[in-house]
Amino acid sequence: MHELSIAMGIVDAALEEAQQRGVHVTAVHLRLGALSGVVKDALLFSYEVACQDTPLQGSQLIVEEVPVVVFCPQCEEPRTLASVQSFTCPECGAPTGNILQGKELEVFALEVEERSDAQVKAPPDAAQSASRQEEVPR
Repeated sequence: MHELSIAMGIVDAALEEAQQRGVHVTAVHLRLGALSGVVKDALLFSYEVACQDTPLQGSQLIVEEVPVVVFCPQCEEPRTLASVQSFTCPECGAPTGNILQGKELEVFALEVEERSDAQVKAPPDAAQSASRQEEVPR
């Protein structure tokens, strides 16, 4: 199950970003393409396992599923495939292998809570924090 190693990589990257910014991560936003080779449910389960005993424990992995979009050489237009079983234009039926999107496996944002140094040392229920979402630089 390679989803566990992927989840561990996501957790490591989010922890590193949180440490650099001095924040607590409450959610990780991920784009997951239909051709990424990753099973969404297995990744969600693996994320929970990978977060155990880390500062990300209790955070959410929010997955945005990305469909396969190909470029049709006959229509000269991008087209969204109805199924990954047939790489043909859904409009004209022309075969195509020019994939424009659908392979993504990308963390694109983190939801974080800002905390002062005093709040980090305080028990979690005593900490007052403001939540916000930040784009992760590419």
